[in-house]
Amino acid sequence: MTHTRTHMAPELTGAGARWFKSSYSDGAGNNCVEVADLAETAYAGIAIRDSKVSEGAVLLVGRASFVAFVQGIRQGR
Repeated sequence: MTHTRTHMAPELTGAGARWFKSSYSDGAGNNCVEVADLAETAYAGIAIRDSKVSEGAVLLVGRASFVAFVQGIRQGR
């Protein structure tokens, strides 16, 4: 598999976003998800990425959608 580097806005790179690793990520390199709150940027949402491929694709979602997603996980859905 070949990964293609894309040019991302500064808000999505290490210099512009403060990424947090999920508490469900394990130390063995599996299930590694990071999120960044982009409320103070033009995106005004949440960015999600695979922490193993930090320069790879980033999924942008609205704050309400992300909150609903997390609540669903907590409720076992």
